[in-house]
Amino acid sequence: MPSDLWSFASCCYARPGVEAACLRLQAAGADVCLLLCGLWLEQGGVPCNDERLAALRALSEPWQRQVVQPLRELRQSWRTTAAADEVQQRLRAQVKALELEAERELLARLEAEVIGWPHAGQPGMADWLEALAGSAGECRDALQVLRAATTQA
Repeated sequence: MPSDLWSFASCCYARPGVEAACLRLQAAGADVCLLLCGLWLEQGGVPCNDERLAALRALSEPWQRQVVQPLRELRQSWRTTAAADEVQQRLRAQVKALELEAERELLARLEAEVIGWPHAGQPGMADWLEALAGSAGECRDALQVLRAATTQA
């Protein structure tokens, strides 16, 4: 798996079943960028603790609320009308690209936050995913799809 968070997230997201699992987790209230960061931290053997969880959430929540979520809501609200309007379809694609760029920026900020965190454990030993899933933790099968994606060659 790649060493930087964006490449790791992109590689993971491209694996079979991961996109659907992420969309399911997102619909259940999870911050997928946080989950992918947590999975990256798990694979790096970075121990999970309350202070680190709070730092990641404090960084992610405002960006999600103020930047990513409004773009996502706009894009999704145009789904039906854009199907019949070529110009709106093009604009919707641009909003989608902007949403992806906002997520990329969030992942870069998360990576910068964790750079100095020690890698004390063995890969896969920390429970970052469960700790970051929040109410979406009930989607255990979707979380397992994410974990399994990191073990694929």
